[in-house]
Amino acid sequence: MKQKIKESPSRIIFLVIDVIILLLITYACFIPIWHMIMASFSNPTALNTHSGIVYFPLKNLDTQAYKIIFQYKKLWSSYLNTIIYIVFTCLVTGVLTTLAGYIFSRKRFHFRNGFMMFISFTMLFNGGMIPNYLVMKALHLTDNPLVMIIPGALSVFNIIIMRTAMENIPQALEEAARIDGASDLRILWSVILPLCKATFAVIMLFTVVAKWNDYFSALLYLPTRRDLHPLQMALREILITATSDINSSSSSLLENSTTYKNSIEYASIVVSTLPILCIYPFVQKYFVTGITMGAVKS
Repeated sequence: MKQKIKESPSRIIFLVIDVIILLLITYACFIPIWHMIMASFSNPTALNTHSGIVYFPLKNLDTQAYKIIFQYKKLWSSYLNTIIYIVFTCLVTGVLTTLAGYIFSRKRFHFRNGFMMFISFTMLFNGGMIPNYLVMKALHLTDNPLVMIIPGALSVFNIIIMRTAMENIPQALEEAARIDGASDLRILWSVILPLCKATFAVIMLFTVVAKWNDYFSALLYLPTRRDLHPLQMALREILITATSDINSSSSSLLENSTTYKNSIEYASIVVSTLPILCIYPFVQKYFVTGITMGAVKS
């Protein structure tokens, strides 16, 4: 029979304070999301006069704000554009980051430290917005869907994480595969990459979130191609114009657009964040492991 270890008073006090602090942090992180969801379903008149956090839908459940948003024709095309940009960016990022991480993690690559210092320099200094725009224009990427995929496809930060994760894999595994006649690509695909799947998943998560929230690239590089705008640009237009551009067949909705202004803003935020919130739980189990594998170890 196991003997129960008696906790000291100081230990109990520490655990109580620890739990209280964690609960407060959890509340601070969760309550803004809950407030947005509840406010988006609240009665617009009650919401306009309410101050403070909304814990439950005010007065009665109202879904009119979502009906107005979903009648915005550009929303669905923007959703499709964002999904396309995310898929192709993840493909390009996955291939380039994996290859770069493998090359820089091999000790037989004599110039790896020099190249690593050179590309790491770009993390601290870059040309800025105007030179970047001039480069995109010179490459004929402005008003081109490729401008949403190519420029940000390779990140030095991701390369460093992937390189460090691959360096932690025992060298004996690569040597054994090479003795069996495996090429570098075969070693990377069959030996190295399966052991780095947690780090790879985290990099993909970073890429998806960054591309999902990216609107500035479209604002800067797609000035005349509104049909190529991602979701965030469509939501930005809704938030800025306060529903003035919404094409609705119901005149009553247009008449009440001012009343539903705040509700539409909250509903737009929910629409833009809900998919990411649904994806994250499936990747969360790789998050800590992937970051730890890719961390710089002394």
